[in-house]
Amino acid sequence: MRRIPVMIHTCAAVAAIALAAGCTATGAADPGAALSKGTASPADAKPGGGDPSKAPSAAPSASGPTDSAGGGAGPEGGAPLTDGTENELVRELQARLKEAGHFKRSPTAFYGSLTAAAVKGFQGAQGLPATGVVDAATWQKLLAATREPTENELRPPTTNELAAPDPRCLTGRVLCISKESRTLAWMIDGKVVSAMDVRFGSENTPTREGEFAVEWKARKWTSTLYHTSMPYSMFFSRGQAVHYSSDFAARGYSGGSHGCVNVRDKAKLATLFDQVKVGDKVVVYW
Repeated sequence: MRRIPVMIHTCAAVAAIALAAGCTATGAADPGAALSKGTASPADAKPGGGDPSKAPSAAPSASGPTDSAGGGAGPEGGAPLTDGTENELVRELQARLKEAGHFKRSPTAFYGSLTAAAVKGFQGAQGLPATGVVDAATWQKLLAATREPTENELRPPTTNELAAPDPRCLTGRVLCISKESRTLAWMIDGKVVSAMDVRFGSENTPTREGEFAVEWKARKWTSTLYHTSMPYSMFFSRGQAVHYSSDFAARGYSGGSHGCVNVRDKAKLATLFDQVKVGDKVVVYW
């Protein structure tokens, strides 16, 4: 596996520099959310839509949404599915759109610009107004054109194929993060327990490579530098963290982080967050 020399980037997360640059991050309004204290954390660009702290709120429904008085449709109270929605019905929508050939990624449960474009494509093919909003008519057409998705289709292991693990990942409890395959594998004693897609920092704010350890965790965290939410943060290198990114969920690899390791599947990361302990190894490699 090819190796690229580590690019050294002096991050504003170093305590003294962070204070001078105003980069210190502040936890969201959740006393006790941080499991241990840190000094600073870079965050990602402003999300493309939706509230990144919003948890899934509705289960998939094979029967679909119901009409509201206004003609809309959605998981709750007849509300339509539209840009910014995040729940399990969106996950089912994405899986069905993928089956119909209009959505090319794995379901994320977040309704962003890619999902809206896929909905427009499906609506156009079905002779419906291409609004990008899922109303009752669109949902019923989608149900008729597809079958109920399987659990593996709703939550595939990862979109990207896992790379061969770095030798440092083969012992102990490790977040094994490959820049080449853009994946994170949670490994215990050499076996993959779970895997998920990730993206990294830009050329100007690269994600550091090397062997680290989880220094502290925060279920809810907000950066005061970028004023963005960083749910399920696991900090491993002077403010760089593995965390959920709604921007990644919405825009995929067309965006980037300010050095953190972004995850786009919130449900998978929430499960991983509960399993990882402070002190567990983190390996970032090419």
